[in-house]
Amino acid sequence: MASKNTGHPELDSFIQDVEQIVQEGGSEEVLISKIKTRMQKLLKLGNVLPNQYMQPQSKSVLYPLYIPEDESFVIAVTIFNPGQPSPMHDHGTWGVIGVVQGVEHETKYARPSNENEPLTVLRDRYIREGEVGTCCSSEQDLHRVECASSVPCVGIHVYGRNIGKVERHMYDPQTGAKKVGVTPWFPIPNSNITL
Repeated sequence: MASKNTGHPELDSFIQDVEQIVQEGGSEEVLISKIKTRMQKLLKLGNVLPNQYMQPQSKSVLYPLYIPEDESFVIAVTIFNPGQPSPMHDHGTWGVIGVVQGVEHETKYARPSNENEPLTVLRDRYIREGEVGTCCSSEQDLHRVECASSVPCVGIHVYGRNIGKVERHMYDPQTGAKKVGVTPWFPIPNSNITL
């Protein structure tokens, strides 16, 4: 499991603060609000990620930054290469994202009432370097993201469950058909962290 000791004091402090926020509990809206505020403070410092978390691959990656033993939340790093999209997917939990580098283009969709309907767009937005947003909530968590910058888009994501291990859904945009899948954790380059 990834540890609280990243080698960067401000990032380590962020991890400890998020853990405390989750342990204190509260509604989903309260958790999201507190974590967004704390992440904004972190991103004002510039790039706080260790170099091994900034390494893009040939496909999008999901690196574990911190996973507590009870898996009550996770802090992850995602990287998308320029023009690289994710599939349309859900999360089954709440999530907060902060963009460390580049620009993320996010399209949110309405959940289809049955599997024979095309997906309809609810919102289209760009999240730029240094900005923080709500990725998902229990009520609205169906989206697609892609890198909309000339450099890889790197984001810090906090989710309300172990997103690199649980089953989620991928959606066909034309039909609304969904299939179950897992987006596994990607091994961190030059690291002895075990997943």
